[in-house]
Amino acid sequence: MIKPTLLTWGIGIFGVITFLPLMVAQLIMLLNPHGKRARNLLIGKGGEWRDDTHFKTALAFAWADWLLFFPLLISGYFGVFMGQLWGYVIWITVGFISIYFSIVFWIMEKEYTYPSCGWLCYYTYYWGFFLYWGVVAIICSVIHLV
Repeated sequence: MIKPTLLTWGIGIFGVITFLPLMVAQLIMLLNPHGKRARNLLIGKGGEWRDDTHFKTALAFAWADWLLFFPLLISGYFGVFMGQLWGYVIWITVGFISIYFSIVFWIMEKEYTYPSCGWLCYYTYYWGFFLYWGVVAIICSVIHLV
């Protein structure tokens, strides 16, 4: 059994702040993909999908998040805060997935998202938090496992 530390709790809280709004936005995308609310949450108020590929990519990521990423994230949280080794292993996995998606979105979305939200917002929530959480979750998990 690995006892969660204050750092673990900090990473956990930071992850909830980071991923909960995304979970809500992705769920709205799945429930009403062509709705105005989905566009406003995923593109920005009054924005339109750039093309059909942009819409399909957003919908595909919503499905992938709800079928794969969020169940792994939630089970990782459960395992970590129960002090189980497998929870930290899942956090490492989810951390790498989070970094992977951050790289993908850096390429796909930066030219559209960055100008609409500015550098501070972009490098915190819109892009940075997911990357930062992934890196810190991996480092913390490795330290706990060693």
